Amino acid sequence: MSIRGRPTGGESTAGVLVALYDDPRVGGPHVVLTRRSPRLASHSHEVSFPGGRHDEGDPDLWETALREATEEIGLDPGLPSLVGRLDPLVTVSSRSLIHPFVALLPGPPELVPNPAEVEAVLHVPLAELLLDDVYREEEWIRFEVPWTVTFFELVGDTVWGATAAMLRQLLALSLGVDDRRNYRADL
Repeated sequence: MSIRGRPTGGESTAGVLVALYDDPRVGGPHVVLTRRSPRLASHSHEVSFPGGRHDEGDPDLWETALREATEEIGLDPGLPSLVGRLDPLVTVSSRSLIHPFVALLPGPPELVPNPAEVEAVLHVPLAELLLDDVYREEEWIRFEVPWTVTFFELVGDTVWGATAAMLRQLLALSLGVDDRRNYRADL
């Protein structure tokens, strides 16, 4: 596991929950995402994984991710079964070091968004993220260096930034393909 992005040492630390489940009604694995509340000062209306900043009372970052998912979407913290981690990722704008935890849920969860933090809960089939009209990339310049930015164009929502990078790594690992070209340690 390596850190994606360029940590400077001043980042806040966060844990997010990459919750997966199989939905027998429609078939196939799904991932839980949230659309952040318009009331939030940062990243309002953006799509993200449930999660947030580490609190002093959290025993570890896994517990941070669970606590935040409970607060944000009412997820029963006893449901997720931890199966792995994605690479930690430093966000460009908010300078957070995010630790993504991949967990399985026993089935489609009943989730209720906390309106102070979450505008909507999104249940996205992983297969949808692989569609040509959903997945796209753009070349951006940062610190005079080109890099690839991933986007997922869902109906009514665009997933990009750190969340798209984590989804891309999840898909790459699931499909057994190399995903290193999209990340530069020096950015």
